[in-house]
Amino acid sequence: IVIVRHPVSVCVPVNHKVTLSVRAQGTGILNYQWFTDGAKNEVPNGTLADLTIRAQQTQLYVCRVNDQYYKCVFSNWVKVKVLDIDKGEPHIATNPKPQKIQPGTKLVLQCAAFGVPAPSYQWYRNGQPLLDMKSGTLQGTYLCSLSNTLGERWTEPVDVDITDKVALLIGNLNYSNHPALMAPVMDVHELGNLLRQLGFRVVSLLDLTREEMLTAIEKFIHLLDKGVYLFYYAGHGYEHAGRNYLVSVDAPQPYGTENCVCVQRIMLSMQERQTALSVILLDTCRKYNQGSLLSAIKPLAPSGNTVYGYACEDAEAFEVQDGGKSTGIFTKYLNKHVLQAEKVTHVLEKVSELGRDPLITGKQAVEIKHTLKEPRSLADPVRTTGHTKELHLRDACWRQANVEVSFSALYSNVLVAFATVKTTGPHTQDCVVTLSSIPTMEDIFSRSGRSEEMDSLLLMNNVNPDCTLRLCALQKLKESMVIKVDLHYTHRDSKLRQTESQQVDIGKPLVASCKLYRRNHGAAGRTREGAFAKSMGNIASSNPPLHQ
Repeated sequence: IVIVRHPVSVCVPVNHKVTLSVRAQGTGILNYQWFTDGAKNEVPNGTLADLTIRAQQTQLYVCRVNDQYYKCVFSNWVKVKVLDIDKGEPHIATNPKPQKIQPGTKLVLQCAAFGVPAPSYQWYRNGQPLLDMKSGTLQGTYLCSLSNTLGERWTEPVDVDITDKVALLIGNLNYSNHPALMAPVMDVHELGNLLRQLGFRVVSLLDLTREEMLTAIEKFIHLLDKGVYLFYYAGHGYEHAGRNYLVSVDAPQPYGTENCVCVQRIMLSMQERQTALSVILLDTCRKYNQGSLLSAIKPLAPSGNTVYGYACEDAEAFEVQDGGKSTGIFTKYLNKHVLQAEKVTHVLEKVSELGRDPLITGKQAVEIKHTLKEPRSLADPVRTTGHTKELHLRDACWRQANVEVSFSALYSNVLVAFATVKTTGPHTQDCVVTLSSIPTMEDIFSRSGRSEEMDSLLLMNNVNPDCTLRLCALQKLKESMVIKVDLHYTHRDSKLRQTESQQVDIGKPLVASCKLYRRNHGAAGRTREGAFAKSMGNIASSNPPLHQ
């Protein structure tokens, strides 16, 4: 349980209505209990996150937050100070609080004061009065002047930062000209779920060509501002002349640097945005070419808060079988520690425990580099707009011929359609439902051993349909997708086998709307860049609902 916003102390006149608020994040349903003047004095009916009282005397308050697993945390103690006055200069009851908001969200700053006569309010940003601010940047330092005929008071200055937490996860496994991999299927899925628990907006993509990788990375870089951003890659890779390269699924045999994506270019682009924290995690092989130089992070002034974690120093990155599933040994230990609210470099130091794993002892060692100037954690809270929930299904259901069709986005470019025969009519028997798509999409999980990995993900979501259809590589989709549902049954009276069909146009689902197959070039491309990046930001926020 993490308290992301504590209650604040206030100063009010007698019988003034006061609302104390606490905000917390945790697993499952959270319960609240407020106490006053000692943790044994429960406030009657004080079992909500917001406590509203009529202040009669000066008192201290604290809130306990607990979950279904009997874990609990306490908020900070706050004082509700009561002043008995008939008239006088303004008294500030509530100061505004610093905020970190995502780009494009609404900013609300609040302060309260009392006095006789009632004080008037005037807000300032960066020393300038705010007369009519309906648009423009919200970032800056704010304070409020409260005055009446007897005096003037100023609130404490507060900073408003535009911030965010976004992760781009890429897993390449089905290579056209190189050995296929197993681990990225589970690694990308599980890491994405864990990052969502930390408040990240996640884009997870499987099997990208070089052009698609570059386009996705460009859109991701355009989203970077003053928040926390993470880039993760699982797949084939190598090192040459002091630079690291990520191998796309369409790379030829043999491949060169011109066929791959350079890690240092990604890193430099992230550093140039001067984020609060940029993290690059690579679960890929790394074999030095003869005479190559060591790779390096280029620090940038004044802030280059970059953390770089490589699965190995100068060797291969290993896949292992863990509980019947394939996983990269680096990501296995990363997922074990990533939720810990510690400095990110300390988390990666714990990940380096993989060197003692009996399966790879002496074969693989983690490399960690950073230009971190302050203690930053992946668990640092930011003020989001509801994007901290775990991965959930976005169902689009229609009921025709007693069949329900629903959809689950396991990755940002992999959609699974389910069909279930809910009930059968009095004249039908032996019902069978089948699904197909227009256009037909390649199933990257159809190869030997792949289907079992995907089935295990579906079992994790407690899905037990009559028919499934995997729609992969959605980044290649250039037109609206139509799902065709065929219901085959035998008529009880005529004993004839019959078929009824229904088509559902679901548009361009998930990452298909971002057009990763088309990179932007020149001035015209730059004018569209903001809109394209916004599309990717929407995909990261949550899987968009499908048409019904």
